[in-house]
Amino acid sequence: MFIDQARIYVRAGDGGAGCVSFRREKFVPKGGPDGGDGGKGGDVILRADEGLHTLVDFRYRRVFRARRGEHGQGGNRTGRSAPDLVIPVPAGTVVRDARTGEVLADLVRHGQEVVVARGGRGGRGNARFATPTRRAPRFAEPGGKGEERVLDLELRVLADVGFVGFPNAGKSTLLARISAARPKIADYPFTTLHPHLGVVRVAEGASFVAADLPGLIEGAHRGAGLGHQFLRHVSRTRLLLFVLDLAAEDPMRAYGVLREELRAYDPALAERPCAVALNKMDLPEARARVEQVRAAFEARGIPAYPISALTGEGVVALVQALYARLREIPRGEEMGSPGAKALPGQRKAARGG
Repeated sequence: MFIDQARIYVRAGDGGAGCVSFRREKFVPKGGPDGGDGGKGGDVILRADEGLHTLVDFRYRRVFRARRGEHGQGGNRTGRSAPDLVIPVPAGTVVRDARTGEVLADLVRHGQEVVVARGGRGGRGNARFATPTRRAPRFAEPGGKGEERVLDLELRVLADVGFVGFPNAGKSTLLARISAARPKIADYPFTTLHPHLGVVRVAEGASFVAADLPGLIEGAHRGAGLGHQFLRHVSRTRLLLFVLDLAAEDPMRAYGVLREELRAYDPALAERPCAVALNKMDLPEARARVEQVRAAFEARGIPAYPISALTGEGVVALVQALYARLREIPRGEEMGSPGAKALPGQRKAARGG
């Protein structure tokens, strides 16, 4: 089950209370205060894990609480601090404060983590308050309260190439042809209901990750159809591959509509490197117009590759061209990710890493 949005409640642990205690030993008159400090409460930390690919775990558990610190004890013994609560999330997760909408972190690399709720500090014991004029303080501090937050988690799949196109353009068939992924394929619209990832092997030691995204329709950026739910995933891809049905009535108009939907959703997507796959070359009507459409794209400086995802015609050349193009595109900030820079409280690598 693919879940790419979730809302959770997190609460850090309270700090332990300081202790009120006095030293009592034989032959030691007026031993004085010896109450220890309380321990710190546990933080709540989100950590990116490349082994996870969906937020489905948060459908069944939505409340996360870290443990509180232990109370201080007599003999100047400090209470034990509570361990941090580490919550694994898929790499590519955007973390927002549900109440303010503030983006707290964008976790795009394995091991990257962010403290989303800080534990309360431990209270000071009465030994801390002893002075020459106040030799027997009979009070101590309570532990500090741990932070609590409601968080919205949004997963944006991480892929090198994202397939964009209308329903039934052949995106799922193409992904199944070039990788081991097996998305559902049928001859009706909106067969693909959630993104599928596949690793495309080009040669020994050379590969890239491709994503088959649900089909878009005109008006998707305003909520039409199903594709609008997954437009967020396009922002993660380094290269867009427009998969067009060459047998359709007007492939050039289809391309224009797709570009406009992406631009309306995020203007930065209009500047993203792209290529075009002219699919369904196995059909006579597609083969009849391929040269005209291909020339129109090349006149715009956009590489277009005639293929048949069904028969495999032209697919090898397409894969090699995509890999060569990816080698020219730097990784990191081209994905428009705020995770390229550390946000407040964010850690770029796991503890101890």
